[in-house]
Order: sequence, then C-alpha cells, then structure tokens
Amino acid sequence: MTTQRPRTYDPPRPRTVTVDGARVACWEAGPPDAEPVVLLHGYPADHRCWRHQVPPLSARHRVITPDLLGWGASDRPLHLSFDYDTEVARVGRLLDALDLDSVNLVGHDYGGFLSLGFTQNHPDRVRRLALLNTRAHGTFTRRWYAVFGLLGLLGRNPLLSGPARHLPYAALHRRSFAPLVRAGHLDARIVDGYLDWMAAPEGRRWLLHYFGDYRTPARPELRRRLSGITCPTAVVWGRADPFLSPAIATGLAGSVPRAELTVLDDAGHWVMDERPADVTRALGRLLERTTPNG
Repeated sequence: MTTQRPRTYDPPRPRTVTVDGARVACWEAGPPDAEPVVLLHGYPADHRCWRHQVPPLSARHRVITPDLLGWGASDRPLHLSFDYDTEVARVGRLLDALDLDSVNLVGHDYGGFLSLGFTQNHPDRVRRLALLNTRAHGTFTRRWYAVFGLLGLLGRNPLLSGPARHLPYAALHRRSFAPLVRAGHLDARIVDGYLDWMAAPEGRRWLLHYFGDYRTPARPELRRRLSGITCPTAVVWGRADPFLSPAIATGLAGSVPRAELTVLDDAGHWVMDERPADVTRALGRLLERTTPNG
C-alpha cells in the first residue's frame, strides 16, 4: 500500500512592477502559465489578507496579490492623485505592468470598490468578478460614513491637515482589529504589518493625502451600470459587518445578471479571516463557472 504524499505549496514569489512611476509590490503563486486571478485587498490591509485563499487557489491558477499603491510594501507617492477614477484606471495600468490582458478579478472592501468600476469600464479585461464586503455602488453605515467623511475633510483642508498629521492613526486602527486578534482570526504581527507605517510622519502625511482625494457618498453611476455586467460574478458577505450593510450585497446580487450571493451569518467585515474556507469555496465555485467567451 502506498501513501499519497501531501501536495507541497511553494510560497508566493515576490515581484515589483512600476505603475505611474511608482513601485508596486506584488506576490505570485501557482503555475506561471495558468489562468490569472488577481486579488485586491481593502483598507487598511495589504496582500496578506488573502493568505488563507492563496494556497488552495494557486493549485490551479496563477494567483497575484499586489499591495495597492500607497499600502503595504508599495510606494506612497505624494505627487500622485488617488481619486476614484484615477485609481480605477490605475488597476488597468497595474495589469499592463504585469503583462495581463484579462483576469479573474477579486476585491475586498476598497479593492472591491475599484474592481467594480474597472469591470464596468473594461468588461473585456475581466473574466470573472468577485466582490467581498465592499461599498461597491453604495457607502458606509452612518457612523463610519461620518468617520471617513471627517478624514476626507482633514485631508482637504490646509488649516486642518497640519494638526491632523499628529493623530495616532496606527493606534486607532489597531483598536478596530483587536476583536479579530482576540478571537484568534488574525495574528497581531499581521496587524502590525498593516499599520506600523502609519506611525511614521511620512506615513501619516500620505494617509491624509489619500483621504484628501477620497469621496464618501454613494456612487449612483455605478449602480446604474450593474445590469450591464455580463461576466460570472460572486458576491460574498459577512452579515455582521459594522461598516457596510448587507443591503449592498443583496443590491449587487439582484442587479448583476450572473451574480451568486453567499452570505455568512456569523462573520463580519473581514470574511477572509473569519470564514476562510467558506470564502475559498465561494471563489472556487466562481472560477469553475463558464465565461461568455468559453
């Protein structure tokens, strides 16, 4: 009797590309010639938020996890714009830098916000789409709408941005991750990696620069175009999200013609950490679906 050896998993391969003259850090896993899957992280995380999903997905796919410009190990340029339209177009320039014509695009939170706009603007470049706990076409719950709106005001107002650079952003964000750490869903060292750069003066300056370009209101132009998304789509949602209402998820599922909705009742915003196996299964189902061109 022979014993089957467990499949070995090669760690992601680091890679750096240049987008808009700035350095973007990326990691790749899986066969280099396989169908590509690009996973876009949310705020204020980085590529490590996908650590549970990368190993199983990379068994059959080329999986790429970038740190979006400004986050994680990527550059934080103060001379570039970070308004929504620029950021959506920057996703395309990132794919160009990676020599990717079309991809399976997966986005959580801010990454999903960008993924939705990119899919609507460039449907020929997205084979399949997954949106996880993202504001998408909508916006935040009332409390967090006020918080992010205030950050935008601090970033745009010259009289306020100077004093605002001294606020303890890393410590404030760390409090929001504390329940995940206590529950064992997230290692404190990963949280440090997400946030430690905010403790430096240049990090706080860039964060305010970013929020100076960020706009909190809902995006009705995105909502109006949901019915035009033709690629297979997965909407994955933790119902107990304090930042984003499940109504956004049901709105997406009811408007995007080929959307499959997965709602996880005992999970919150960070579904990839709280319910990693369920998220991976939902993404696996999506990747098995037939695209319009095949």
